Amino acid sequence: MTAWTLALDHWVAWAVWGLIASALMATLLEGARLMGISRMSLPFLFGAFLTGSRRHAIAYGYLAYLLGGWLFALLYALLLGSFAGAGPWAMAGIGLLLGGLHGAVLVTVFLPCLPFVHPRLATQYDGPRSLGMIEPPGPFGLNYGRATPATTIAAQALYGLTLGIGYGAALQAVVT
Repeated sequence: MTAWTLALDHWVAWAVWGLIASALMATLLEGARLMGISRMSLPFLFGAFLTGSRRHAIAYGYLAYLLGGWLFALLYALLLGSFAGAGPWAMAGIGLLLGGLHGAVLVTVFLPCLPFVHPRLATQYDGPRSLGMIEPPGPFGLNYGRATPATTIAAQALYGLTLGIGYGAALQAVVT
């Protein structure tokens, strides 16, 4: 079976585990923010992209974040499906590595580029007129705290690990 066929046949598994993984990832990121470890809130940043109301941004952002988590769950399912015969623990390890890589790309590429596409984020080139704008993440997200890159990569790795365990277990039932 191809990875695409496995993903289509087991869409409930990656959809459910994608939701669980997204919720765990968002909880870890928001927990780090609430504990003062990082000031970054990806759900808030996503929500602020969709609405100018800071009160509503977090709710819209969580919805967008969970929907994005589902889309990434399909991508992860396709990648993990390529290793379907490897066993559930190997799938967990592959998911962990994929999530860590995803997190590394997020902090090195996505966050520094975000101010140039986000309508409410200031850039490092903005002057005093940007007082109502949201502070940009800066390189590696360091404007939001020194631990932001580590917490972001850890949260993405947790996403991959969770999806690898859940989807790997669902595929293991098919392979054996």
